[in-house]
Amino acid sequence: MSLPRRARTTVVLSAFSAFTLCAATACGDGTQPAASGEAIESAPSELRLDGVCPDTVVLQTDWEPEAEHGPLYNLLGPGYRVDSDQKRVAGPLVIDGQDTGVEVEVRAGGAAIGYQSVASQMYVDESITLGTVTTDGAITAAADQPVTAVMALMRKSPIMLMWDPETHPDWETVADIGETDAKVVYVAGNSYASMLVADGLIQESQLDASYDGSPSRFVSDPGIAQQGFATAEPYIYEHEVGAWNKPVEYQLLADVGYTVYPQALSARTGALEELSPCLERLVPVLQRSAADFAADPGPTVDLISELVTEYNTGWVYSQETGAFAAEEMVNLGILANEADGSIGGFDMERVERIRQDFTPLITESGATVPDDLTADDLATNQFIDPTIGME
Repeated sequence: MSLPRRARTTVVLSAFSAFTLCAATACGDGTQPAASGEAIESAPSELRLDGVCPDTVVLQTDWEPEAEHGPLYNLLGPGYRVDSDQKRVAGPLVIDGQDTGVEVEVRAGGAAIGYQSVASQMYVDESITLGTVTTDGAITAAADQPVTAVMALMRKSPIMLMWDPETHPDWETVADIGETDAKVVYVAGNSYASMLVADGLIQESQLDASYDGSPSRFVSDPGIAQQGFATAEPYIYEHEVGAWNKPVEYQLLADVGYTVYPQALSARTGALEELSPCLERLVPVLQRSAADFAADPGPTVDLISELVTEYNTGWVYSQETGAFAAEEMVNLGILANEADGSIGGFDMERVERIRQDFTPLITESGATVPDDLTADDLATNQFIDPTIGME
C-alpha cells in the first residue's frame, strides 16, 4: 500500500515541549500578503516560463511546510501571498532573484487535503502541475492514478529508526534491533515495515503500528525503537522535548534497503506530453532552486517557519528544527547530486530495483499493481539538465 506521510509531533503537550505554536494574534485567517516594494528583475529568456507553463504553476506537497520541501518554497519571490484558510502560498516564481514570468503556488498536504495521497489529490484537482510522490506510493497508485516523477526532490529518504543509546548501548544498526524482542513503533501503512520483515532485519512480532507522532511513548518506554526523520527528531528530542532533552541514535532506512526516491516531483502520466514544453524549462529551474536552497537555506527556512505559524494547524515545526533539517539534508546526502554530478535526476537502474523489490510487498497489502508497469512509467530524466548540480 502507499506510504502515508509522516506522523510527526503534531501537538506536543507542555510536559514534553519548551515552546508554543504561535501567539493567537500572529495566526490570522484568510489571505495575507507579504509586504514588498521590491522590483524583480526579469529572468533571461532561457529561464522564462511564461508562454509555455500555466500562468500559475501549482505544486502540491504531501505534508505541512517543512525543510524537505525547501526547494519549492525557495521559488517564491517578493510579494508572496499566504492563504491561511486553504493552507497555500502563492507569488512570483523567481530563480536567482529573477522573475520567470509566471506565478507559483505551493500547497500544503496532510490535513489540508484530508490526508489523501498526493497522487489521488492530483486526479481530484487537475490544476495541480506537479505533486510530491514517493516511489512506492507511485507504484501503489499506478493502476488508477498513475504518476511519473520528473525530478527527485531528495536523493534518499530521511526516514530512520531511532533508539535510546543509554538503554541500548549495544545497538548500532537496524539489524541489532531485530536480534531482540524490542517493539518497533511506526505509523501503520508504511511499506518499509514489510520490507524490514521480508529482508530478515526485523521480526514480524516486533512490529507495533501504533505510532501517532507523540513523544510520550518513547519517553516513558525507552526500550522501544521508533520511526522518525533524521532531519527532525534528533534535534526535537534533544532540544524541544522537555522530558527527554538528550541525544538519540538512529540508522537511516535508506541504508538498509528503503531505497525509494522520497517526495519526487511527479506529473499525471497522461498529462506528460501536454506539459512537456513547460517541463523542459521548469524542471531545470527546480534543479537550480534545489541547489540554491542547499547552499543558502536560511531565508527559505524563515519563510517555512512563518507559514507554520500562519497556517496554525497544530503542526509543530520550529525555525530551529527547520535550520537543523536543512543542514542535515546536505550532511547525510539526502539532498545531494546523483553520481553524474547533477541534482534531481534518477538512477533508472535503481528505479527498476525499487519496482521489483516493492511491487510484491504492495500487492501483498491488497493493492493492484499493473503487470506491465515499468521503471519508465515511474520516473523519467527527460527534463533533467545534467549540467545543474550542487557545488
